[in-house]
Amino acid sequence: MEERPETELISIPATPRVSTPEILTPSGQRSPRAASKEGKSWTPTSFISPRFLSPIGTPMKRVLVNMKGYLEEVGHLTKLNPQDAWLPITESRNGNAHYAAFHNLNAGVGFQALVLPVAFAYLGWSWGILSLTIAYCWQLYTLWILVQLHEAVPGKRYNRYVELAQAAFGERLGVWLALFPTVYLSAGTATALILIGGETMKLFFQIVCGPTCTSNPLTTVEWYLVFTSLSIVLSQLPNLNSIAGLSLIGAVTAITYSTMVWILSVSQQRPPSISYEPLSLSQPSASVFLAMNALGIIAFSFRGHNLALEIQSTMPSTFKHPARVPMWKGAKVAYFFIAMCLFPIAIGGFWAYGNQMPPGGILTALYAFHSHDISRGILALTFLLVVFNCLSSFQIYSMPAFDSFEAGYTSRTNRPCSIWVRSGFRVFFGFVSFFIGVALPFLSSLAGLLGGLTLPVTFAYPCFMWVLIKQPPKYSFNWYFNWILGWLGVCFSLAFSIGGIWSMVNDGLKLKFFKPS
Repeated sequence: MEERPETELISIPATPRVSTPEILTPSGQRSPRAASKEGKSWTPTSFISPRFLSPIGTPMKRVLVNMKGYLEEVGHLTKLNPQDAWLPITESRNGNAHYAAFHNLNAGVGFQALVLPVAFAYLGWSWGILSLTIAYCWQLYTLWILVQLHEAVPGKRYNRYVELAQAAFGERLGVWLALFPTVYLSAGTATALILIGGETMKLFFQIVCGPTCTSNPLTTVEWYLVFTSLSIVLSQLPNLNSIAGLSLIGAVTAITYSTMVWILSVSQQRPPSISYEPLSLSQPSASVFLAMNALGIIAFSFRGHNLALEIQSTMPSTFKHPARVPMWKGAKVAYFFIAMCLFPIAIGGFWAYGNQMPPGGILTALYAFHSHDISRGILALTFLLVVFNCLSSFQIYSMPAFDSFEAGYTSRTNRPCSIWVRSGFRVFFGFVSFFIGVALPFLSSLAGLLGGLTLPVTFAYPCFMWVLIKQPPKYSFNWYFNWILGWLGVCFSLAFSIGGIWSMVNDGLKLKFFKPS
């Protein structure tokens, strides 16, 4: 009698990791396809449960278990808006931890770091170092919150800061609370970069040309126009992932010129009659406002949280490989280097110049005190690196504005932007920022005020969002901790804004990064 052959076990062959299904976008990139319209609790493997598998024999059970692993490896069908495949932030989802590090570092280090020694001149050693350390740890915690909340609801990705605010605070209130500060941090920073980049290009030309130069130099406004034109040319890159190379250049130049500035400052002889006592005024109330403005400067040095969700949305995400993992890896690397830039600038700059630090910051002090002691080549290289960093930062901070323009266009026409329409939006945004900078050349003096107004984006709103979306147990440590941090951020925002208004009223306390000659 013939023996029956043993039952063969059927298995699904191993497949390489695949991200969410994709479609081709207008710029040739690939982006996840919108999901099917199912219930909120459905997942590709929800039908394969232990209860379902229990009556089935071993071979079939193994087949279904393998199928479950395969579906989980392929990824979850996140419910995405099909319009996202046409927009520059979510058009390409090929990002990784390296891109996240480049973008976060480019957004986190910039011209605002150069004025940190000014805050130390008003606060002194103890309060200055303590405030900077607390602010750094606080914003690192809120960044972690934003990374975790990106996919807080299964099957939903919050690709923009305003979307997450709407999910936490409601449709209308979320827009009211988050729209103004995020728009300012995007458009306002782009305008400030035009002012600073143009003025730095003028100083670079003066250093290279020298005192014996006979050519007719450009005016300050003409240098603004040169910088704007260069920024518009670079802005033609289609989406956020495509500017990863520019973000790398911005990150490298920021680290380089930050290191050069504080090393050059501490290596030179300190000015005579230097003092490290905090600057104060005769009236106690004025001294309080002065300290509030200094704390506002420290808060203003930590920016980039309005771009965290946008950066994370450029990454693929699956059940087993969620986007928060590479995002947090890149963010940790970026903020390590950010700390290596901010703390030496603040401490080294205050040590080198003390209470004689000019309102423009450490770069202005270096040019004012040591322009004749340092070789023209090193000074010119420092200013050139600042220009490169401003050009790179302009791209990443302008991307949310480009995204908003194209979102309005695609929602009305139900089709993606053509190359000409996309280019037109970016040219329009660049020149609008230029005209605002020319019409309001004192915009940089508003840094303390606007830094206070936008502080909740970094320090307050993420804490509230965590409580409202994650809903930790009421009266638990997590619940108390986030509510207290959030309301402290709101109170500090009001206090720093008042200090910024007071500093604007007093001409001697206006914050100017450079003074055009």
